[in-house]
Amino acid sequence: MGRGCAPGRGPSSARRNRCAILPQGASILPKSTGLAGDKLLRVVADRLRGTLRRSDTLARLGGDEFVVVVPNVPSTAELVGVTEKIVAALDSPVDLDGHTVTVGASIGVSIFPEDGQDCQTLMKNADTAMYRAKQNGRNTFCFYDSEMNTQALDRLWLEGALRRALVQGEFQLYYQPQIDLQTGAMTGVEALIRWNCPDRGIVAPGMFIPVAEESQLISRIGLWVLEEACRQLVRWQDGLLAGVKVAINVSGRQFLNRALADCVSDLLQQYGLDPSQIEIELTESTVMAEPERAIEQLQRLRQIGVHVSVDDFGTGYSSLGYLKRLPLNTIKVDRSFVHDIDNQRDNAAIVTAILGLADALNMSIIAEGVETEGEERHLRGAGSITAQGFRYARPMPADQLAAWVGNGGGAQIH
Repeated sequence: MGRGCAPGRGPSSARRNRCAILPQGASILPKSTGLAGDKLLRVVADRLRGTLRRSDTLARLGGDEFVVVVPNVPSTAELVGVTEKIVAALDSPVDLDGHTVTVGASIGVSIFPEDGQDCQTLMKNADTAMYRAKQNGRNTFCFYDSEMNTQALDRLWLEGALRRALVQGEFQLYYQPQIDLQTGAMTGVEALIRWNCPDRGIVAPGMFIPVAEESQLISRIGLWVLEEACRQLVRWQDGLLAGVKVAINVSGRQFLNRALADCVSDLLQQYGLDPSQIEIELTESTVMAEPERAIEQLQRLRQIGVHVSVDDFGTGYSSLGYLKRLPLNTIKVDRSFVHDIDNQRDNAAIVTAILGLADALNMSIIAEGVETEGEERHLRGAGSITAQGFRYARPMPADQLAAWVGNGGGAQIH
């Protein structure tokens, strides 16, 4: 590999290239241990070799990471062709002892001499580009550029700061009310995490949750959210918010962990809470990523008495065949369908269809992102819907929520 990255003497040496490849089998390989895991790696390696020339070099770096050195490529267009061949080769499912396994690739590309004069620098820059490719989704590739270094350093800082935040208690839960449109009563709240970073102030979840997921801190953060919500429910037991239901978002990684149901059950017992006060909220894409495992996990959660809802409904690719098997309590309609529903006929038709579906499956509906009187009026006329959005209240700390309810923001708790 070092020879492939080293400066050459001919005119073609100015176009030596290195591609860093990460098959997106990272969530599969740990379960494919022993002979099955070795077989999967051999299949991946064979497919990679099949896309390369005899002059190219293929090596496994460890785990599910491979590196390819492609010397003497005359143009960037030809290098794009190489990466596209690799993506296509790895896109086909693998039969692993009777089980179909999907393997994808995220490819980072750095070019000698533009992106580095030595193998170490080229490897580092290709890794940076590979991370960007991973952010863009499975089966993608990305060429390195200098701006990525700044972004990579910022990500490293964020990861370190997140670890500190867990230790130093810098996270806080905000709560957004959910309102029954027929009665005006508050029926529950959604817990939303905020990070009070000493260096950057309030950091939006959209900035730090992706980093937490990549660094595998998301499970620890998710556990903190679950326990903090339980602690807050105990604090509310003697006031106006006694008995309120709290919806708690869980990540895909946390949801598919078999220990989740036991963890929730233990917390309920530890804090003496009624299971019906907890609602586990997950996205439609999380459910449909592995629907059979999702059904099994949802059944375990329902068995201990907690409610379960699916968020962002309508934005994914739910199969109706699976949807009728999912033991859900609530469907949350994505805000993109609620926006301007009183004027957008397509949005109105979609929400009406979702209402009919929920009614047939005995599920309740929450409309997210309600902001205007017109949206509220249309939703109220459409049927029995709970609404959540800035029209009623922004997410707020626990003490502010209690004051909001005391001032008549929630007439009663259902």
